[in-house]
Amino acid sequence: MECAVFFGKSTVNHDEAIFGEDAMQFDMTRAERMPDFYNQHRGFGIGQHFCLGTLAGQELFSAPQEVHGQSTFNSQASARREIRPMTASSAQILQRYDGNTVAYHHTPGQQPGILFCGGFNSDMQGHKALALEAHCREHNRQFTRFDYFGHGESSGTFEDGTIGRWADDAIAVLEQVTEGPQLIVGSSMGGWMMLLASLACPQRVVGLVGVAAAPDFTEQMTRSALTPAQLAELAEQGFTDIPNCYDDQEPYRIRRTLIEEGREHLLLDREIAIDVPVRLIHGQQDPDVPWQCALELMERLRTADVEVQLLKSGDHRLSEPEDLSRLCTTIERLLDRL
Repeated sequence: MECAVFFGKSTVNHDEAIFGEDAMQFDMTRAERMPDFYNQHRGFGIGQHFCLGTLAGQELFSAPQEVHGQSTFNSQASARREIRPMTASSAQILQRYDGNTVAYHHTPGQQPGILFCGGFNSDMQGHKALALEAHCREHNRQFTRFDYFGHGESSGTFEDGTIGRWADDAIAVLEQVTEGPQLIVGSSMGGWMMLLASLACPQRVVGLVGVAAAPDFTEQMTRSALTPAQLAELAEQGFTDIPNCYDDQEPYRIRRTLIEEGREHLLLDREIAIDVPVRLIHGQQDPDVPWQCALELMERLRTADVEVQLLKSGDHRLSEPEDLSRLCTTIERLLDRL
């Protein structure tokens, strides 16, 4: 196996434009003074630990890593020593049948592994994906996150994506990247993807955890989310733009093909032939996916082992520290039952 040894020693959190005039100072109160900072910066030291300032960069590390292909490390000690992909440029690439590529990060570890399916127009650098990856590393558990076609670092244009295409990406990652049995975690649209992947590969899936799961959301979009004017635009010009309510990026462009192709993958109109344990977490203040969707999904699932957690003050993202802690606890309790 061809190996490389990496050494790094740098000062990372010292950008005054981001951290302020005292960027070089060790400040234990930084998290209190900048409560929304973790939403703005994804470098080393986010969350409660970005008080580290320059100390965050004073880490010297080295480890063997296979240069080509996936790691062949088998021992737990080797898995812990292996350098994990930490930047966008270090993502691994899965070549698809049509020449497109799916970017992913795969952390080896014990099984069952965790496969994370992100949401609509989200990417694998989100809070839930990174929190789960950190949790799995701590417990030496296999973990995989990826970007769908047209998302994040994967190839393609977002507006050209479809439900079938994104589900096919999830299935490809499940079959070609992960190893052994998997527990799939799906956030928002990822909840739809985890169901479709489980139906396609039942022998590989041992459990499901949905966070604000949104199966059939494209149909719900046409029934209640889009205005009459937007529906008219879909019919007349084949697309419509909807506001991006989470950040300052451009609006989402929704094509008529997304809605029409999505109807080929609807699940809530019949029994869903899934027999593994399922856990659903949903906020009752979710403005995008009504919490009643979790109850409807529970009724449609064939398995009797379904639990729903309704959070009275929970929003759609469920990415606050307490939400992430709850998610990890839910996963660990489910794994203990398997």
